[in-house]
Amino acid sequence: MVLAVLAAAFAVALAATALRWLAAHPWTVVAVLSVAAVVAAARVWHRREALRWDRVRASGVRYALGQLDALHHREFEFAVRDLMRRDGCADARQVGGRGDNGADVKATDPSGRRWVIQCKHRRDGWAGKPVGTPDLHVLNGTGRQVHHGDVLVMLTNGRITDNAARFAKSQRLHLVDRHLLAEWAGGSRPLWDLLRALPPGGRPTRLEP
Repeated sequence: MVLAVLAAAFAVALAATALRWLAAHPWTVVAVLSVAAVVAAARVWHRREALRWDRVRASGVRYALGQLDALHHREFEFAVRDLMRRDGCADARQVGGRGDNGADVKATDPSGRRWVIQCKHRRDGWAGKPVGTPDLHVLNGTGRQVHHGDVLVMLTNGRITDNAARFAKSQRLHLVDRHLLAEWAGGSRPLWDLLRALPPGGRPTRLEP
């Protein structure tokens, strides 16, 4: 009984001390509540994002070539990102823009391979300007050294020159032209099932910013 009384008295004294300290440091309370609010908001946002992309994957995102042709080049990059997410790359993101160093979409596939994709949108599709060797030079120069990619892809809704195809093969670059894009975007097979000579997986690391 005596121990219970002492414990209760100690608890009351401790609570009183804490209240006095908080009264003397009101900004601490504000800071703690602010951090808690930010953490709670972040958790809600991540939960909503996860649910949104679960719906995306469940709906089976698909694009017809006509839809892709009609997109703005930036929207085309986001469409490629959505297709990579559909296939299981949870961290796929659009990074194209000024100073992108040849990368428009980055992703990590379920096998741990880092994908760096450069997108070349042609509003005229197959009749548009073909992707040539010079278009591959930036990707080849930055894809591994700057972006630390395992799989470097040049992707277009148009066509690719024979010279560019030979250069890509010599430099272990992967090409997705209009025909392969139609199969990927309009189907359900992931891109890594459609490309040949990919490096082995087994490195479950996430992409760097």
